[in-house]
Amino acid sequence: MSIHASAIIDPKAEIADDVTISAYAVIGADVKIDSGTWVGPHAVIEGPTTIGKDNKIFQFASVGAEPQDKKYKGEPTTLTIGDRNVIRESCTINRGTSQDIGTTTIGDDNWIMAYVHIAHDCVVGNNTIFANNATLAGHVTIHDYAILGGFTLVHQFCHVGEYAFTGMGTSLAKDLPPYVMATGAPGEPRGINSEGLKRNGFSDEQRKHIKNAYKDLYRKKLTLEDAVELLCKSDNEKVQLMAEFCKKSQAGRGIIR
Repeated sequence: MSIHASAIIDPKAEIADDVTISAYAVIGADVKIDSGTWVGPHAVIEGPTTIGKDNKIFQFASVGAEPQDKKYKGEPTTLTIGDRNVIRESCTINRGTSQDIGTTTIGDDNWIMAYVHIAHDCVVGNNTIFANNATLAGHVTIHDYAILGGFTLVHQFCHVGEYAFTGMGTSLAKDLPPYVMATGAPGEPRGINSEGLKRNGFSDEQRKHIKNAYKDLYRKKLTLEDAVELLCKSDNEKVQLMAEFCKKSQAGRGIIR
């Protein structure tokens, strides 16, 4: 264990043997940090928070603070962070609230750039990228491999699907389906995330099916119900993922269209 002499560690914190904690970092009670994780100078981690293996938490990040919710009355809600995440300078990641699932969850292998805010009760999957100043309101779900461009704003209770992409300054007030690229404020669909799909090993045939599904959803002037019904008839698993997302979205905020 490498802990700088100026760091402040609560006696109730549980820190693995090979964790590095830099100068002036503050680690509160009920914080658990697993092996290989590095905490930068002046970072503050409050509990109850559990942090996995091999994470890098850069300077001035605030991790595990109370939720920014006026209904919060000190309930013992939590934050859970998985393995191999990079959390850059001045990010703020809050714990959950008792009014929802009671926890904020971040998976594995996420790349979270400077000044990102992840609010209470958010669920972030694996292998996502959040560019600088992306902001999640409470209760947001970001699925695996999604990419949020700089200054993206996501409204409460919205979902962003697998491999979706937002351009700089996008504002989402509705759900963004898997594979779809959005820009603007409010966010509008701009085609599929072709380059992202290529980089993640999607074949030409898979991308063709997804592109045709996008046309069914956005270009044929069908009602949302009819478009989703058409997607459900596909026997392609990638299209089925999009269909299931849209079906669930109909009971919530609905998709951007």
